[in-house]
This record gives sequence, structure tokens and C-alpha cells, in this order.
Amino acid sequence: MRAMILNKSSLFSENTKPLDLVDIPIPVPNKNEVLLKILVCGICHTELDEIEGRIASINFPIIPGHQIIGRVEKTGEGCTSISIGERVGVAWIYSACGVCTFCIQGNENLCDNFVATGKDVHGGYAEYITVPENYVYPIPEKLLDIEAAPLLCAGAIGYRSVKLCKLKNGQNLGLYGFGASAHLVLKLVQYLYPKSQVFVFTRKKKEQVFALRLHATWAGAITQPSPQPLDCIIDTTPVWKAIISALYNLKKGGRLIINSIRKENIDKQELLNISYPDHLWMEKEIKSVANITRKNVKEFLNIAAEANLKPVVEVYPLEEANEALLDLLKHPIKGAKVLRIASS
Repeated sequence: MRAMILNKSSLFSENTKPLDLVDIPIPVPNKNEVLLKILVCGICHTELDEIEGRIASINFPIIPGHQIIGRVEKTGEGCTSISIGERVGVAWIYSACGVCTFCIQGNENLCDNFVATGKDVHGGYAEYITVPENYVYPIPEKLLDIEAAPLLCAGAIGYRSVKLCKLKNGQNLGLYGFGASAHLVLKLVQYLYPKSQVFVFTRKKKEQVFALRLHATWAGAITQPSPQPLDCIIDTTPVWKAIISALYNLKKGGRLIINSIRKENIDKQELLNISYPDHLWMEKEIKSVANITRKNVKEFLNIAAEANLKPVVEVYPLEEANEALLDLLKHPIKGAKVLRIASS
């Protein structure tokens, strides 16, 4: 099978191609696993972090990708819930132990033995993948392949962020950063909380225009004060400056949800600019988002189909994965990017 493989971490630029197109054997499903013929795979900022070495403990060489839509080609011994030919998705959570306190409580995203697709095991920048049957998700018929792929990570983790916000209909929400996840959060909030206003903070003018085109209430720069105090804020940026600005714009008792796998090293001057009375006092809450659970993925896919919630998508062929990632790195983001690998 064809696959785009990452052999080591390195800085990524116009002059480098970190992923190599290779031909490797099709994997064989083990007990309780299914073999999927991959149709499409979404592209995520996490892949850029893997390439440039900001994520530790990657099992090199690795096939990246964790927003996978495919059809079941074979089933291993013991599989009972998945049928050959079924269209399913695979997300960032490839597996967890199933027996620890977190897993028993339904918080397998916090499991010490959490296995990540495209980081700990081969992912979706390929023609085939094997996955435990308990970690694939039926895709609603209403959703096209390219529409469903970004929902498995950008959408599902955005959904988890909204749940952690505990947003109520009519409350104001702020979004810091406006990429694949945030633009889906905007659509989701408009459906679930139609009386709420959404204020978008992003550094690029084109992203601000994009947010307004999707009917955000207001869009401006990360450093701007909000036109109205915000009950909840979701931060999807890698910069500390966004947290400082967000805390300033947060209401008393408000919640800041940091939906980011990493933050850049903090500048000492920025740290000195944090004021306890302006940024932290009055029972403001800060909570991070770590991965997603299977329940999050299942619930969000159903909501997306019900609400006709479809991401804005740019499509690339598998062999242009390097070019797609470079576009993600260098150019303004308009929705999500997806690799087309095979036809339905």
C-alpha cells in the first residue's frame, strides 16, 4: 500500500519534504481488530507538531493522521459489532486500557495507557489501517467523507471544549484563534445555543473576515478588548498572549477553556504582565482539554448530522500531503484540510 511516512522530526519549510511516499505491506488485523480501506484523512496541526519535534515519544517511523474515514475491508477474530463494507471513522484515541479509574468513569482520554493514532501507532496518511473494533465510529449517511473527517478531531475536541464551558443559551462565548476546530465550534454553538453571541479573536485579517462570513457576532485581533464581557472563552492558539487577553475579557465567575495540545515558551515579560485583580480574581476558572473520549466522538457525529453541520474543506491527494501541511503552516486557514486517498 502507499503511505506517507515520517522518519524523524525536523524544521519544516518550503525547501523540505518531511514525509516520504513509500510502498509497504497492507497490515493484517489481529484479534478484535478491523482492517479499513482509507477513503480520506483530515490534516491537523498536531501533525506539524510531530514533524517539528514539539510532541515527545513518537514511535518513528510513523504514518501520521488521526481523522480517518474508511470502509471495513476485513475483520479479525472476535469482531462482532462491525460489518465488512461499513463506513466508519477513526479519531485521535486509538485505544486505552479499559480498566483504570479514568476508563471506568468514561474519561479514557486521561488514561495513562492512552494510545494515539498517528503518534503511537500508524495513522491515516495511507491506503489501509488496522484499528480495534471498539474504537471506530459509524459515520452518519448524511455526511460526505470529506465533511466527516474533520469532525473526528477538530469537531469532536471543539465539542468537548463547549461541554467544559458549560455555556448556557444567551451567554457570550469568545473564540481565540479561528482554524479548523474554532470554525466548527462557531457552527455548533449557533445550532445548540442560538441566542448566544460569539466573538472571535484572531491575528490574521483574512481569518476575521472568514469568521464574520460564518456569522460571528464580532471579529478582531487577539489583543483587542471584547465589545462585551464574555461568560466563556475557548482558546485554540499556541500563544500565551491569548490567555492573558482572554482572562482580561472574561466575566466574573467565567470559564477559560484551553483547547491546545501545546503552548509556546512563555516570554518573561508576558508573565510579568499578568495582573491578579485584572486577570485571575473574582473566581475565574481555567481548564485545559486533553484529547477526546469515545463518547465525545459518537455524540458529536450525531449532532453534526442532525444539524447539517459541515466544515469548510480544502482537498489534496495523498501524495501532496507535504504541500497540504505547508499550506496549513504558512497560509491563512480557511476551515479544514483533507487528504483524498480513495473513492467511496
